[in-house]
Amino acid sequence: MEKRPHFLRREFPPREVSPVSLALLLAAVLLLNAIFYLYLGEFYTSSGRAKTDPSLCPFGYFRLGAVKNCSPWLSCEAINREVRKLKCVGEGAVKKVFLSEWKENKVVLSQLTNSELKEDFLHGLKMLKALQSKHVVRLLGYCEQQFTILTEYHPLGSLRGLNETLHIPKYKSMNTWHRRLMLAMDYVSIIRYLHSSPLGTLVMCDSNDLDKVLSQYLLTSDFHILVNDLDALPLVNRSAGRLVKCGHRELQGEFVAPEQRWPYGEEVPFEDDLMPPYDEKTDIWKIPDVSNFFLGHIEGSDIVRLHLFDIHAACKRKDPAERPSAQEVLDTYRKVLTLLIREAAMPGTREML
Repeated sequence: MEKRPHFLRREFPPREVSPVSLALLLAAVLLLNAIFYLYLGEFYTSSGRAKTDPSLCPFGYFRLGAVKNCSPWLSCEAINREVRKLKCVGEGAVKKVFLSEWKENKVVLSQLTNSELKEDFLHGLKMLKALQSKHVVRLLGYCEQQFTILTEYHPLGSLRGLNETLHIPKYKSMNTWHRRLMLAMDYVSIIRYLHSSPLGTLVMCDSNDLDKVLSQYLLTSDFHILVNDLDALPLVNRSAGRLVKCGHRELQGEFVAPEQRWPYGEEVPFEDDLMPPYDEKTDIWKIPDVSNFFLGHIEGSDIVRLHLFDIHAACKRKDPAERPSAQEVLDTYRKVLTLLIREAAMPGTREML
C-alpha cells in the first residue's frame, strides 16, 4: 500500500473575523479608493490631460465670467470704447500692466512701454493667440496698432506670491504637500505643452533665475497655474538645424543650464556670435529648482523630494541629450503622487488586516 505523507493532510482551524472588523475593513478600503481617485482626478485636471474645457471657445473667441456665450476678441475700437483702466499693477522691460474693467469684469490691459522692444511685444501677442489652451492665460482682445493686449484677470497674481497666499487664512487648507506637488505638475505640464506645441518645440527663455520664472506664471483662484508672459519663446527646429539662444547677453549662475553659460572661460571675453546655441533641454534643467520652490518646507515635502530625487538628478545631467523629456518628468510626478496618496491612506487599512 502506498504511503501518503502525513503533512499533506494537515488542516488549520478557520480564522474567525467579526462582522464589525469586516465592516471597518470594507469602509477603509472604500475610503482609500475614494481618496485615491479624487486626487488622481485632480491630477488629470492640473496636468492638462483633460481633453475638453467648458470655458474654452473657438479660435478668436472668449468666454468670461458667468456669460454662457463666446464673444469675439475685442478690437482696437472695442478696447478704446469699452475698457476702463483702474490702476497700474506692474511694469517690466517690455510693457506696463493695468488692472482694468470691461462690462463689470476685472481684466488686465498690457501696453508697450519701450518702442525698441515692439518686436518682442508683437511676438508675445502672436504666441498668445496661437497657444490659447488650458495652459495659457485667456486672451480677450488686442490692438496691434496701439500695442495693447487684453487678458483675463487673476487676483492671486504671479507665482512669486505663492507662499504669502498660502499663509492667508482662506487658503491655508491648500498648504499641503499634495497640493504643492500638483502645482509642480501644472508647471511641468506647461513646459511639456510648450515643447510639443502646435507651433513646434518652444523654449521658455524668460527664465534666467527663479524669480524671473515665477513672474511668468499666474496662480488661478482654484489653485492651478497658467503661463502669462510669452514674449521670449523661440522655436527649436532640429530637422532644419535651428537651435536657440536666450538673449544676446552672457548668462551666469547655477540656475541656468550649463550649455547656456559661456564655455570658453574668463580669459576669453564674451561674444554673442561665438556663443553656441542650445535646445529645449535648458527648461528641463530648471525643473528641480522650480519644483523645490513649489514644495516648500511643510510636513511631507521632504518625503516628496526623496521620491523625486532620481528624476531631478536626471534633469541636472550636464549633457542635455541625457536629460529626460518634460513628458517623462510629468509621468514620474504622476507615479509619485499616486504612490504617496496610497501610502498616506494605507496605514489605517494595514492595522485592520
